[in-house]
Amino acid sequence: MAGLDAKELPKIPEEDVEALQAALGTGNLIEAAAKAKETLEMADKITLDIAVTGESGSGKSSFVNAIRGLGDTDEGAAATGVIETTMDPTAYPHPRYPNVRVWDLPGIDTPTFKPDTYLEQVKFSDYDFFIIISSNHFKYHDIELAQEIQKLGKKFYFVRSKVDQDLANEKKLYEEGILKKRNAPAERPRQQRERAILDAIREKCIKGVEAAKVASPRVFLVSRWDLGKYDFPTLQKTLVDELSSHKRLALLRSLSHVSKETVEKKKEQLQTQIWLKSLPSCGVTAIPLPGLSIACDVAVLVTSLKGFCRDFGLDEKSLAALARRANKPIAELKAIIQSPLSEAITQDLVITLLTKCAAGAVQYSTTLLKFIPVIGSVVGSVVSAAVPLPTTYFMLQNLLDDAVADALQVLEEVMEGDVSK
Repeated sequence: MAGLDAKELPKIPEEDVEALQAALGTGNLIEAAAKAKETLEMADKITLDIAVTGESGSGKSSFVNAIRGLGDTDEGAAATGVIETTMDPTAYPHPRYPNVRVWDLPGIDTPTFKPDTYLEQVKFSDYDFFIIISSNHFKYHDIELAQEIQKLGKKFYFVRSKVDQDLANEKKLYEEGILKKRNAPAERPRQQRERAILDAIREKCIKGVEAAKVASPRVFLVSRWDLGKYDFPTLQKTLVDELSSHKRLALLRSLSHVSKETVEKKKEQLQTQIWLKSLPSCGVTAIPLPGLSIACDVAVLVTSLKGFCRDFGLDEKSLAALARRANKPIAELKAIIQSPLSEAITQDLVITLLTKCAAGAVQYSTTLLKFIPVIGSVVGSVVSAAVPLPTTYFMLQNLLDDAVADALQVLEEVMEGDVSK
């Protein structure tokens, strides 16, 4: 622990500051710890409802499964098929974050659902944003729906599915010499040719939607079979950036790791919670730790560390699912991971980690407390927190950093495997 840079210390979200200030203003650390715990529990209960719609056969149900990190044949997956399989709006909770629900809505071209009454029938106000999917060009049903959503002031995103099939068809035409006869840009290297095809598909979709007077349309090209390619990472980033701040963490936690940026954004959001997670460990149920001059609620810290593992896909269930998708032995992925896996996080391990962090926390305790937005002005009143609070902070920060590093290593391993196929 060479030094301490104030700029690196995360800030508690503004909406939580007032309540914590009220508790800490009287020097009541126990009340502040209880408030922090309540704030964290409320954050875990925030719901996010994503509506996925489009014409029948467009790949809606496969997208619902993919965005939840499931294959079409996995337990809990939405039923798929070339004909419409969804007759009523159906909620599919995320397998690890049930407060995030992806709704498979009936196809907008089915006999019982018409564009002018569709939003009312599917209960428009229940959803945070809409994803409109097409496997070809966007038709008048899609455009009418987008116009209605736009009028009512909610976000929507056009997703052009099955682009892998378009590329496969173009490749076949190229190999058969048909594209050469058409004087198409087939002489370019494969990657440039693929990019040109994708750009042409996207441009055609955007022009078609703009012609129907949908303002500022955005079209994302995806393949259900390879979410790390094409526009899916950009779609993830856009959804996160445009979602209201209090729901952003819920979405980020549920997202599959298809890019380094997704992992880094998760870290950024979770880092804002570290002080909040540190306070409950110093609360009313804190007990003295053997060999340490501090008292902590170790059970709270075990839960927090296990949460980091789950958030970054380092738990058994997440690794098993990733190993299946990547066609790799789970042991191969586990061998990359340096931080403790979720199943290995016990109270004894937490005490060991706290012991390692205690010396540094003593050195920086007063400095750290002054940097906490809600504590700085009353640090004298909460001197009892001068060692346990920074100790738990350093321990949580270190484990968060380690989990992020491991998640990036696993992602790199999986991506390398995809490239070599």
